[in-house]
Amino acid sequence: MAALRPQILVIDDEPQIHRFLSPALDAAGYEPKRADTGQEGLRAIALWSPDAVVLDLGLPDMDGKDILARAREFYAGPIIVLSARDREAEKIAALDLGANDYVEKPFGVGELLARLRASLRQASARPTPSGPIQVGEVSIDLERRRVERAGVTVRLTPKEYDVLAHLARDAGKVIGHAALLTAVWGAAHKHDTQYLRVLVGQLRQKLEADPAHPQLIETEPGVGYRLNV
Repeated sequence: MAALRPQILVIDDEPQIHRFLSPALDAAGYEPKRADTGQEGLRAIALWSPDAVVLDLGLPDMDGKDILARAREFYAGPIIVLSARDREAEKIAALDLGANDYVEKPFGVGELLARLRASLRQASARPTPSGPIQVGEVSIDLERRRVERAGVTVRLTPKEYDVLAHLARDAGKVIGHAALLTAVWGAAHKHDTQYLRVLVGQLRQKLEADPAHPQLIETEPGVGYRLNV
């Protein structure tokens, strides 16, 4: 079986950018993904969790800096800003909001690919959980998408698993409501906290020894949830 290629999501409303950038990414060993608007881009980041994002600031439906800020609520991968805005203040704002790099249009594909490689190297150097995450009797195997409690497989719905996996990747840290909602349901549902409340209740029924007094998934009132380790 061929190895999976790193996915690179390009969020840009200019068709010509996709026409020449997609083949260049493909030739460089990446799997290019495309989004033409900010909303499409946020949904794509949440759905695919790409290895890196190339983001244009001048999109038709929303400012790229707003996309950057919202994406950073739930996405930790490299984001390279690609923009015709060459003012220093724009670059500083984008970098302060969490961009890993900033490339001005017009640009050379070679330079963009070099910056992309550098950002991916930095991301791969960050420590990642290896093997199943063990929390009391509960084992969460992110690679195999398997959850067990006391050695018995727990059947979770896809959305139950996605919420648990997001909490597990940052176990011990509080994950905000908006970040979880955007990652699992999409940016349009970032304020629908009732969805999350119901789903966390279902997870507690399946995983907690005493769901009425949860020890595994802790509520941080008004903020979000934490997977205790």
